Amino acid sequence: MSDDLEGAGDPKTSIAPMLSVRHGARAIEFYKRAFGAGELFRLDDESGAVVARLSVGAAEFWVADESPEHLNFSPESLGGGSVRMVMIVPDPDAAFERALAAGANVVWPVGDQYGWRIGRIVDPFGHHWEIGKPLA
Repeated sequence: MSDDLEGAGDPKTSIAPMLSVRHGARAIEFYKRAFGAGELFRLDDESGAVVARLSVGAAEFWVADESPEHLNFSPESLGGGSVRMVMIVPDPDAAFERALAAGANVVWPVGDQYGWRIGRIVDPFGHHWEIGKPLA
């Protein structure tokens, strides 16, 4: 097995999470209000399900209605999630407050710890977000 990873250091390679949610259209609106997300792509089907590619600055993520038939479950269906998003921003306090004003709940407030200014919220769809920045 090679120690070289295919694509390691390749600026064309990226990883973007796809968040499974209930009520995808509402989730998209929440992320717009909470994080200032922009829609890069959106597909709505006749059942009301949605898949969208969103961006916050240069960071991208996807949102899609859960589809148990494809083994895609929301944290609400699972009773919690297995992934936390880490969003690095210039002003964690302001970003944290904006998310709370949009409907997120505090897991732990913004504070200085382990060389970071960071706090954690859970969004209305069950996804956890750590919002912070490294301290100088």
